[in-house]
Amino acid sequence: MVALPLPTLPGEISILQSLTLDLRWTWSHEGDALWSCVNEDLWERTHNPWVVLQSTPAERFKALARDKKFLDELASFVAVRERYLKTPGWFRSSEQASQLGGVAYFSMEFGLGAALPLYAGGLGILAGDFLKAASDLDVPIVGIGLLYQEGYFRQVLDASGGQQEFYPFNEPAAMPIEPVILPEGGWLRIPLEMPGRVVLLRVWQANVGRVKLYLLDSNDALNGPPDRGITAKLYGGGTETRLMQEIVLGIGGWRVVKALHPEIEVCHINEGHAAFAIIERARQQALKENIDFWDGLWATRAGNVFTTHTPVAAGFDRFPADLLRKYLPYVEGSIAGDSLTLADILALGRINPDDEEEQFNMAYLALRGSATCVGVSRLHGEFSRRIFQPLFPRWPTCEVPVGHITNGVHMPTWDSAEADRIWTEACGKERWRSDPGTEVENIAQVPDEELWAMRNKNRAHLVHLTRRHLATQLRERGRDAEAVHTADTALDPNILMIGFSRRFTEYKRTDILLRDLDRLGRLLLNENRPAQIVMSGKAHPADSVGKEMIRSWINVARQPKFRQRVVFLEDYDIDLAQHLVQGVDVWINTPRRPWEACGTSGMKILVNGGLNCSILDGWWDEAYRPDVGWAIGDARGGSVEDVDARDAESLYETLETRVIPEFYDCDVAGVPRAWLQRIRNSMSILTPAFAGSRMMKDYIEQAYLPRAQAVAERLKDKNAKAREMNKWSRDLHAGWSSLHIGRPTITRNEATWNVVVPVHLGEVAPSSVRVELFADARDELVPEIVLLHREHEIPGSINGFVYAGAVSTSRSIDDYTARIVPDHPDVVLPNELPLIAWQR
Repeated sequence: MVALPLPTLPGEISILQSLTLDLRWTWSHEGDALWSCVNEDLWERTHNPWVVLQSTPAERFKALARDKKFLDELASFVAVRERYLKTPGWFRSSEQASQLGGVAYFSMEFGLGAALPLYAGGLGILAGDFLKAASDLDVPIVGIGLLYQEGYFRQVLDASGGQQEFYPFNEPAAMPIEPVILPEGGWLRIPLEMPGRVVLLRVWQANVGRVKLYLLDSNDALNGPPDRGITAKLYGGGTETRLMQEIVLGIGGWRVVKALHPEIEVCHINEGHAAFAIIERARQQALKENIDFWDGLWATRAGNVFTTHTPVAAGFDRFPADLLRKYLPYVEGSIAGDSLTLADILALGRINPDDEEEQFNMAYLALRGSATCVGVSRLHGEFSRRIFQPLFPRWPTCEVPVGHITNGVHMPTWDSAEADRIWTEACGKERWRSDPGTEVENIAQVPDEELWAMRNKNRAHLVHLTRRHLATQLRERGRDAEAVHTADTALDPNILMIGFSRRFTEYKRTDILLRDLDRLGRLLLNENRPAQIVMSGKAHPADSVGKEMIRSWINVARQPKFRQRVVFLEDYDIDLAQHLVQGVDVWINTPRRPWEACGTSGMKILVNGGLNCSILDGWWDEAYRPDVGWAIGDARGGSVEDVDARDAESLYETLETRVIPEFYDCDVAGVPRAWLQRIRNSMSILTPAFAGSRMMKDYIEQAYLPRAQAVAERLKDKNAKAREMNKWSRDLHAGWSSLHIGRPTITRNEATWNVVVPVHLGEVAPSSVRVELFADARDELVPEIVLLHREHEIPGSINGFVYAGAVSTSRSIDDYTARIVPDHPDVVLPNELPLIAWQR
């Protein structure tokens, strides 16, 4: 059902109405051509076909219905779409498809396109790319998010270069979404208990190719005015509003899943904002099976996945305990045996459950409630293990249960039309929709001349767009015609284009190139080998440092000598980002290591033949090799000022002596052969490695399939296995303090150390634990675990045993320490039971 106003279309083109509701046009170049043909001006201004249909005169539709060329293009587009939707994709055609019933993917923001502005930055763009990759690979995923009345702010720069924020209203009637209508004819509303009242959440649906995205909205006339504002603004309001939003997303979101997709097995929490879904899922399972909450949590936790994106502990959402006591009282007494209290919930989000001053941490809840937790790059996984170490007291950092699945980007969203043509001719249309990692080798065989022509066209297109965008900025600021005319000479389509776009904040150091303006001037204004910079980005409204960084660049761009070489484009959004990543030759990223969890902006240039020149942080730390791009700085550490100074010097030197000379090192045909070989390496090696299809395959293999199988086992026979695990865990907790490890006896036999350890297990069953020797990482040595075997009982002891084992190693035996850890074949350790005992 379409409940929003649209004109009556002639029968020949009535299909346009349903096409507007499939966001597949956000990554279809054929769609660009189709909607541009309907109304070129509106399409260029909005990139929203829903608005194009609403605002185009009826006479235009009548003309299109008689236009054979347009009808042929429409028929072709419809046929391609139908084939895409109806032909089983890679995953659904695989043997693994039967092993996965479905995944619910929760995120606070989704960046799918300019027509659906429900995102603030990288987290949302990643979530949008995630759904698009799931659609292309035909993975059974549904998205769960919020429909904000105001998305992230729109940016305007004033006369002094200061950022001003504006919050236009997200009018649902102008967005490509529709209400979720139940078969009995009613709009799906989810009831949600709040203090003293029940809030109703309307549910909307966006179609992302094969994938559904469900959006919850509290702006219902049946709610009181304050509650209508819960979903008013993305990341808006104070702490209390933020908590209510996260309750709506997590608890309301899981209720949507149960109402519409009971087949879902895996709950994927994208950052900690939606972690309340873990509690609601366990609570509903307990109610359904008439078991206690902890049995329900043991049953459902096996099906939960948590992706953390935060590089520092201070970035996690925290809430005062009193707020949770206010907003989550409904859980008490609602389960068999009154087995869940608010104190229990608070304990799940604290390091110390008894510390009344400690705030409730959403990331702690997400980790404790999930069987799989991953960071978003290899380096981020390493640092996340340190961040979450307090939740696993006495466990070595290397064993803190946080892995990593490096992010990827949805390449069809970010490639230019020209890049898409080259990839299609070389590798076929199915390159990002088939088994990830295949069918892309042929890109390495594309001739230099064709790659160079593509790069020149992309750069020229970016220059054209930049001039148009800049002219619009100047007109809207009230500048005279002469000033507006200066935009016509901004940038040069034939010289090296350096670019970046991102959130402006202190740790990203977006002003690092401004540390030496004279040197920057010599770099950009060199007569023989000039360069130019185009950039865009926003600072958080409360980030004064980030705003000053923007102002600094604006002041440079307005200097007469830099006016043609430096451009800052205001109001950065997904549409502008697409143009930037398509046209930039070199993408710069300068975060202060290791604060960039992943940093996907640099991945988006790969498919377009752009090259990266970046700090070895996030994804670039694992992607970099000398033949695909350039690395800035080092990992030596030191004071902030020393690190920043070294990194700035490294960036200047790299651009001056390596990047720019290579770009201009052309043969007699005017082609830079070494530069193009680097592009070829980057495109053929890095593009498939950091594509959304690879990311999705990693999640399927490392998270979704294992979690789906595990949760199915725990739910069998009325949760019998989960209830047994819960009892096993309680018994271990009760008896753990009775464990004792005696002094080992160590003998040497040639290259082998023989170790004998007396162990008193007290009240713990021998079958519930493992006794091990552990050696931590040191210098170049990796961590080691040696399992000790139970040899015999200690005479006269009660539950005492001798454990023994042999260690063949070149490292010192003093590196090894005996320990006891829980042991259960089906429990995910130490996620679900972080007990450990060490030899004293």
